[in-house]
Amino acid sequence: TLFRSSRMVAAEEADAYVQSFRGAAKRPTLNDKNVGSRTIADRRPVRIDVVSDVVCPWCFIGKRRLEKALAIASDVPVEVHWRPYFLNDWIPVEGIGRDQYLTTKFGSPERYQGIAQRVRAAAAAEGLDYAVDKISRQPNTRDAHRLIRWADGIGKAADMKQRLMDLYFTEGADLSNRAVLVQAAADVGLDPEDVRAALDSNKDIAEIEQEVEAAKEAGIQGVPYFILDGKYAISGAQAPEALAQAIEQVSAQAAE
Repeated sequence: TLFRSSRMVAAEEADAYVQSFRGAAKRPTLNDKNVGSRTIADRRPVRIDVVSDVVCPWCFIGKRRLEKALAIASDVPVEVHWRPYFLNDWIPVEGIGRDQYLTTKFGSPERYQGIAQRVRAAAAAEGLDYAVDKISRQPNTRDAHRLIRWADGIGKAADMKQRLMDLYFTEGADLSNRAVLVQAAADVGLDPEDVRAALDSNKDIAEIEQEVEAAKEAGIQGVPYFILDGKYAISGAQAPEALAQAIEQVSAQAAE
């Protein structure tokens, strides 16, 4: 059966959250390009809204587990939408030093070491490298979410998400650095000059903040958070097999 525990949100809350994105005629993108849905055969795709942040280590792991789940449930057509969340909404736009962040959030950098080792091991089990010792800056992720939103316009939202996560977790890059963001955007096919100009403006800042607020109003207090077809929600980086089972059951229900 589908998850029916603290991992679930009320159906009406999940639906209200997802419906807030369905009314627009087109996605707001850097160049106003439309994006088609990925479908398989004639089955209606299962919509998966993934609420997450690019500096959340369990979101890093959860994205990989979702990819494995989709490989398991490969006969189920899906369309995945990446939704923003601010894991640390108190971080200033320019970011702060990593030690200052760890002291504020955990009491000291040393207190985080035990947690970091467990998360690093979980990441390694999924083939990911969480190079915690390379991270020296804790960024505000508003602009990172803007890049993901714009990359959606060329069908590269997932690639943009992954590139930003790899930069932060594996390479220790500063996602508050404008040059880093522009290069990351170029890496997935966005025009760097367009991106630079857009980042220098207020483009889509209000929209990102509204989406984050909508997630909070829907009761989402931790990420990653997966909403299936606007009805069923799964909290946390669950095992690929569990995610695949849920996706298959939602697809089967939709076909009845």
